[in-house]
Order: sequence, then C-alpha cells, then structure tokens
Amino acid sequence: MAKPSIALYQPDIPGNTGAILRLGACLGIDIHIIGPAGFDLSDRALKRAGMDYIEMAALARHDGWEEFEAWRAQARRRLVLMTTQSATPYIGDTVQTLTDQDVVLFGRESAGVPPRVHDAAEARLTIPMAEGRRSLNLAMSVAMVAGEINRRFGL
Repeated sequence: MAKPSIALYQPDIPGNTGAILRLGACLGIDIHIIGPAGFDLSDRALKRAGMDYIEMAALARHDGWEEFEAWRAQARRRLVLMTTQSATPYIGDTVQTLTDQDVVLFGRESAGVPPRVHDAAEARLTIPMAEGRRSLNLAMSVAMVAGEINRRFGL
C-alpha cells in the first residue's frame, strides 16, 4: 500500500538524519532531503546512525527548495508541514485527511522553515506537547508521525 512520504528541510544534525533514514528503511516510508544540509551527506555520523539501512532507504535528494517544489508540482504531491505554529494535532481525526500522495515536511533542527516554505504548505499539523515546551528532537518527531502513518496506511 502506498503511503505519505517524509521530507526534511535542510537538516542540521547528521545523527538525526541517519536515524530517520533507518526509520524510513524499516517502515517502508520514502524520505526526501531538501538541501543544502548542514553537513556532508556522506558524513560518518550519518552512516553510523543509519548503519547499513541507509542503503535500503528510499531516499530522494533535492538540491534546494525550488528543485523540491518542481518535483512536487510534477508529481502532484500535497505538502503537509509539521510545525509548532499549528493548533491542529497530527493524531486523531486530522490524520484521516492524510493521503498516500502527501509529503509530510519537517523543518531544520536549528530554525524550522522560512516563511515562504511555511506558506507553501497546504496543511499544517503539530505534535501536542505539555505547556511551555518548545519542540521535540527531529528524529523523535519524525518517528511519532511515521508510526501514525503506518497505523493508518499499513507497513
């Protein structure tokens, strides 16, 4: 069964990206990396975190936002942004709106996404957190959403 893809916008931390690639390989979820990344994608830390699973991951690299947007328009994929600036939780009835043609985008660890990327999203979801908390680790956030994707769309 087809399922939504996950995209990382200019990730900063190779260990997080490696863990996400491993997660994608294990759960059968395509991962898109929108560059430039804050590290060399051949970095040892990336390979260490992803282990041999990186070779099994369905990874698509996009050199920049414009290249990603051109791909997305051609593929007719809807952009769903995970953001702390949304009041709509990713769990519950809202996840019913996800389709196998969606790309769920996560911002960079240090800065999220710029306004033009935020504005390009057709839907915005958030991970509910306790009052006064800013954000979760990127790899944990992706894992939570990936788990919900697999619950809805199957492995």
